[in-house]
Amino acid sequence: MAPSLFDPISLGDMQLPHRVVMAPLTRSRAEQPGNVPGALNAEYYRQRASASLIISEATQISRQGQGYAWTPGIHSREQIEGWRLVSDAVHQAGGRMFLQLWHVGRVSHPSLQPGGSLPVAPSAMQVPGQTFIEDDNGRGVWSDIPVPHELSVDEICNIVADYRQAARNAMEAGMDGVEIHAGNGYLLDQFINSNSNQRRDGYGQSIGNRARFLLEVVKAVCEEIGEQKVAVRLTPMGRFMGMGDDTPAATFGYIVSELNRWRLAYLHLVEPAIVGTQRDEDSNPAWDRIIRQLRRSWNGVLILAGGYDLHSARRALAEGRADLIAFGRLFIANPDLPQRLRQQSRLNAPDSSSFFGGGAAGYTDYPALNA
Repeated sequence: MAPSLFDPISLGDMQLPHRVVMAPLTRSRAEQPGNVPGALNAEYYRQRASASLIISEATQISRQGQGYAWTPGIHSREQIEGWRLVSDAVHQAGGRMFLQLWHVGRVSHPSLQPGGSLPVAPSAMQVPGQTFIEDDNGRGVWSDIPVPHELSVDEICNIVADYRQAARNAMEAGMDGVEIHAGNGYLLDQFINSNSNQRRDGYGQSIGNRARFLLEVVKAVCEEIGEQKVAVRLTPMGRFMGMGDDTPAATFGYIVSELNRWRLAYLHLVEPAIVGTQRDEDSNPAWDRIIRQLRRSWNGVLILAGGYDLHSARRALAEGRADLIAFGRLFIANPDLPQRLRQQSRLNAPDSSSFFGGGAAGYTDYPALNA
C-alpha cells in the first residue's frame, strides 16, 4: 500500500512524523554586517517547525560562495552562533533541520566577492542571467554578471576544504545534518552540466570528470560529519542560469549510481516545473522519464520538489515517485502548512514582492490557522 503524506518515515538516524518537507528558500534577510542569522530568522523557522524536516535557505560556505545580497553564511564565528539561535528555536518547537551548503560559483558579482574579485566557475563563460546586489544607497537591485574566473585545480581543492569546514560549522551550530546544494545553476551544477563546463582537464569533458567535483565534496563532508547526516540536491534538466546537458539521463544516472556508495540521509531532486521563481511553461517532457529512472536507481530516501500542491503531492507518493515532498512557496505563506494540508484548509497566498529582502512583512507575519 502506498504511503500517505502523513505517514511517518525514517530519515538517517531521525524519525519524521510525516512527509511534508520545507524546501530551501532564499529570503535575503540575514543581519548586516556579516550575513549573520538573527532573531527574525529564528522566528521565521520556528513558526515552520511543524514541517517533517526544514531544509534551510541556501547558505554560503565562504565569502567567495556568496551570490546574492543579504544571504546567510556558515563560515564565521558570528554566523555559527546565529544559526545556533535558529536551530535551538526549531528544536524547542519540536522540529528538525538540515542546513543547505551553497557555493554559487559564477552566479555572483565582484561587489560580493573578497577584494572585489571576479566570481569563479568551471569555465570562463558569460552567464545568461542577473544577480541581486546592494547598491550604494543600501537598496537591493538586479545586476548583470561579469564573465567569471576559471578555477584552477588547486582552487577546486580549496573549495572542497571549504565544504568540509562548513559542514563541521553546521553541526557546531546545532543542525541535524546538511544538504549539499548541487543544483539550480550554482557551482557544483555548473561543473556537472556540459553547457557550462568546457574544461579539458580531469574536471571536464567526460561525465565522470564533470561529476568529480561533487563526489569529492560528498566524500569530504561524509568523512567530516557522517554519511547519514549528509544529503544532496540535484536538478536534472534544470535550465536556470544557462544550465543544460547533452546527455542528462546518462549524466545524472551516473551521479546517482555513485552517490549510492554512501548511506546518505536522502537525495533531493528538483523537477523542472519552476525556473527561478517562475513556473516553467516550456519544460521538456523527458524530465519525467529521467526522474523515474533516478527513482529506480537510487537506493535511499528520495525527496521531490517542484511546484507541488496537496493533490500532486498525494499523486506522487501514490505512484511511488518519491518518499517525501518538499514545498516551497506554500511554506512561505503558510507557517502551519502540514496542518492546513491535513485538514484541507484554506491557504494564504504568498506575496512575491516580499520574497527577497526586507523585514517581518511577508516573512513572519503570515497568519496561522489558530491566529
